[in-house]
Amino acid sequence: MKKELKKDYKKAVLELSNGIKMEGRLIGADTAVSGEMVFSTGMLAYSEAMTDPSYLGQILVFSFSLIGNYGIPFNKGDFFMSHGYESDSIKTQGIIASDIFDGCFHYESGRTINDWMKENGVPGIAGIDTRWLVQMIRDSKGPLFGKIIPEGSPVWNNTKYDFLKYFKKNEYVDPSKYNLLPSVSVKEKTSFGNGKIKIALMDFGVKRNIIRILMENGCTVDVYPWDTDMGKIEADGFVLSNGPGDPKNTGGVIEQVRALYKGSKPMLGICLGHQIMALAAGAKTKKLTRGHRSFNQPVFEVKTRRAFMTSQNHGFVVDEKKLPAGWETWFENANDLSVEGIRHKTKPFMSAQFHPEASGGPNDTTWIIRDFVNIIKKGK
Repeated sequence: MKKELKKDYKKAVLELSNGIKMEGRLIGADTAVSGEMVFSTGMLAYSEAMTDPSYLGQILVFSFSLIGNYGIPFNKGDFFMSHGYESDSIKTQGIIASDIFDGCFHYESGRTINDWMKENGVPGIAGIDTRWLVQMIRDSKGPLFGKIIPEGSPVWNNTKYDFLKYFKKNEYVDPSKYNLLPSVSVKEKTSFGNGKIKIALMDFGVKRNIIRILMENGCTVDVYPWDTDMGKIEADGFVLSNGPGDPKNTGGVIEQVRALYKGSKPMLGICLGHQIMALAAGAKTKKLTRGHRSFNQPVFEVKTRRAFMTSQNHGFVVDEKKLPAGWETWFENANDLSVEGIRHKTKPFMSAQFHPEASGGPNDTTWIIRDFVNIIKKGK
């Protein structure tokens, strides 16, 4: 399972919590990291995945054979940045690739993936059989954790985010143990657009495309820090964003959402926001034996049986047996029939486990955000 190494590269080892070690060549920063092993099946959108805050604390494995083949666009420096970014920096702990292309041959490219990773202090390993590694992650009976360790005496990158201060070199980082929201949320309220609909977006690690789509549908979007008192916010509707970690480790957010349910302001939850909404309603969440990690997860709407292709990255799921009275399952996963969305039967509260703003299909599910905005318009 080990490929021949080029002698002009520094070696690095991927150590897994199941005892398996895999050797490859170091790419990116010369530093050691640990995190939960997850994967992506996409042929493209590697920079979008690496900057997605939902991947915080995780080592991302790309199953496709070549990563970096169209370079990395330069970051323009504003909140939205260039296409190719979902946040202002790489959020993965590291990456594993079969091979990378260390060049830039695209009209939007600005630098190589190797240079970009060095700038962000993020390491990776190339020269590993990633398809076999993806199968290993899928077949693991529980979460699989890993360490990227360059040869020599590497420095451990355990200061980049607040939660890493608890990390010890002889342990594996399990991001679900910590509240990760302070590491990915804005620090102060930030506003975008000038539409007639005022949306309060709670930032748990928001992907920028969510804000873009809301603005395209006539919204002013106020992005709030994760720990803002939601009861004091004046808005036409609330959006609870995606984000990393265990939905139960999110501070007092669940209690705040539960208080909002006493009113009738429309609310949309996405990914982590979906799980928080379910917990606030009285449902339960559980850890999936096999997390949903790909750009091609099929889901269907329960009542209409319409099918959609979706982008997902989550290890926790709402327990279908614990959904409280007054709520119903909106979407289900076509592979394992797990809950992919819920909605209230009488109030305008709804959520999706997948990413409606992502390009699955390529635009199969953006109607969810558009319909949410239309509900607010009709109410006004």
